[in-house]
Amino acid sequence: MIGILSAGIAPGLALLSYFYLKDQYETEPVFTVFKTFLFGALLVFPIAFIQHVLKTEYQFESSFFNAFLSAGMLEEFIKWFILFYAVYQHVDFDEPYDGIVYGASVSLGFASLENIFYLISYGLEHAVGRALLPVSSHALFGVIMGYYIGKGKFSSTAKWKWLGLSFAFPVILHGTYDFILITQENWLLLMFPFMIFLWWLGLRKVKKARELSARHIESQLFY
Repeated sequence: MIGILSAGIAPGLALLSYFYLKDQYETEPVFTVFKTFLFGALLVFPIAFIQHVLKTEYQFESSFFNAFLSAGMLEEFIKWFILFYAVYQHVDFDEPYDGIVYGASVSLGFASLENIFYLISYGLEHAVGRALLPVSSHALFGVIMGYYIGKGKFSSTAKWKWLGLSFAFPVILHGTYDFILITQENWLLLMFPFMIFLWWLGLRKVKKARELSARHIESQLFY
């Protein structure tokens, strides 16, 4: 069990540490980041319950529904809700890059507990594949969500446009990820380029968020 717990949580913590250490200005309090990670982990239970109800009571057979609504929209909305209502107004969220940290944190909390349950059910031999695909993809969905939330919070114009994108863009990406898994027999042929694109996009958002933070810090110094 210790091996499963370690293998289940290690990829999430490693990815969170990577994005956390990319914060080149005021690093976020570890307690606040951990609390956000814990919130994300707790989301597994209500999401699993709602998905179970949708599957057993309504019995939707559509691959599009299962990928984009049951998985993509539901999971990303609840993560977005936590970010917006529990983190967005927090005093520690004081520069654009912080959105990346908290977005990755809530997503990786969710992905880590989900990963532990999966490994308990199906075995430790799936640990590497889970780390490379579901855990990494959740981290990147969170990074992209956090980038637009951070941009929205510190933008003087079009605030709600950025907040809308912070929800819509991860839903589309998450839905696409699940749709590939559900509908493609040789899904690795599409998943491999999709994950390359997702990493490219996520790291690009990290770079842009750091640039936004640099400009924000400079403007504060000369205010």
